[in-house]
Amino acid sequence: MALTSTTPAPTSTDRLNSILARAADAAGIWAETTPQERATVLLSVADQLDSAADELIETAHEETHLSQARLRGELKRTTFQLRLFGEVLEEGSYLDARIDHADPIWGMGPRPEIRRTLEPLGPVLVFSASNFPFAFSVAGGDTASALAAGCPVIVKAHSGHPRLSERTGDVVAAALAHAGAPTGLFDVIFGTQAGRDALLDPRVKASSFTGSIPGGRALFDLANSRPDPIPFYGELGSVNPTFVTRAAAQKRSGQIVTDFVNSYTLGAGQFCTKPGILLVPAESDIPGRLAAAAHPAAAVLLNERIQSGYVEALQALSGHDDVEPLVLGPAAYENPPAPTLLHTTAARVLAEPEELLAECFGPAALVVSYEDESELLQIARIIDGQLTSTVHGEDDDDIAPQLIRLLARKSGRILWNQWPTGVSVTHAQQHGGPYPASTSVTSTSVGTASIFRFLRPVAYQGLPQHLLPGQLQDTNPLRIPRKIDGRLQNPDYKV
Repeated sequence: MALTSTTPAPTSTDRLNSILARAADAAGIWAETTPQERATVLLSVADQLDSAADELIETAHEETHLSQARLRGELKRTTFQLRLFGEVLEEGSYLDARIDHADPIWGMGPRPEIRRTLEPLGPVLVFSASNFPFAFSVAGGDTASALAAGCPVIVKAHSGHPRLSERTGDVVAAALAHAGAPTGLFDVIFGTQAGRDALLDPRVKASSFTGSIPGGRALFDLANSRPDPIPFYGELGSVNPTFVTRAAAQKRSGQIVTDFVNSYTLGAGQFCTKPGILLVPAESDIPGRLAAAAHPAAAVLLNERIQSGYVEALQALSGHDDVEPLVLGPAAYENPPAPTLLHTTAARVLAEPEELLAECFGPAALVVSYEDESELLQIARIIDGQLTSTVHGEDDDDIAPQLIRLLARKSGRILWNQWPTGVSVTHAQQHGGPYPASTSVTSTSVGTASIFRFLRPVAYQGLPQHLLPGQLQDTNPLRIPRKIDGRLQNPDYKV
């Protein structure tokens, strides 16, 4: 597919069937490659994306209104993810290889020899995000983790950046072919109907999504309506509440105000980790400081759908009883919208949590004043599932231990005296949480642990050596860490 100025046409039924058939054929071939072979392929994709950076960034800038500096950083994140998964494959512990030898005196009676490992699920359907046209899109984290796991990938392009999706797909496909990957390992499809049909096709074995609660829930329900329901990993919505204790407000209200403004307006408020709720003591000067604080200029949102959804959510929130403006200029509802802050009380939030704790995706946030710190605990108990929750406090805050434990029940990531925007790609990262933050509370969409979403456990009992996967053979040809009779052994250990 060559780059043009026209929007790619929706994928036809015939072409989709061809793509699905090729992906099914590639699944068995790709699953049989070694982790080291897959690592080499991922590095090739990263290198080719870096080589095409100038062209890709220009196209992304034209379609999304994001700055070239932002896009260049995001592309760097994208290729870093691919290379990091290459390291995961080289190290090998992600296979979770376990060997239990036969034991005639095992505590519950004689046990047989059992060897267990993780194996690829099969073709994965990835729904791209609008707000990260590189890092959560065609060659983003979902694609990288699925390919690393040994699964073919079909990407449903987002309508917000179709030309970029097409061109990125070209680069990835060319890199895979050059590296000797099987035909059908990767493809990009376009159009709502094609995405729906692919999700319902029995050849697709798992799917991932980053986007709105309504869109993600509709796809989740489809995935579960199949005769053979499949895992659907949706990252949906989050208000990412920030709790400021009295001690923190007294000690550093100025810094909290500056950093909060920078965080909630970052990327025009179009980050899934934007702190949308800020809880502060009623007697603090934080609301006044926020009203007087310098805010960035209005910025065009990613697309008209996001703009209209933002205006609708902001109008509903600002029109609510006992919600007053802190920062609400005449351009608050325009395109581009000016940053907006609203204010209410903790008592009102506790009385009407569904209305006041709703996500408003864009450059707006709600400041909530509380009379007593016990209200922080009450709000922590009633909030929905969150990607993040943040506490700004002091080490000797009496409320901190209980507040942290409450938030840990509701959130995928807890931050202390930091800000949630910025989700580093690391081994320990967790990006997900209880519903509606995500549809799979046990998984993450960022970090190396995301590879486990596209793997499933298989146990082999009593098989001869030559019929076992390499990671389970006594000689350990892959040289990976393994758990043998309950003890973790280094790669040089032979059974």
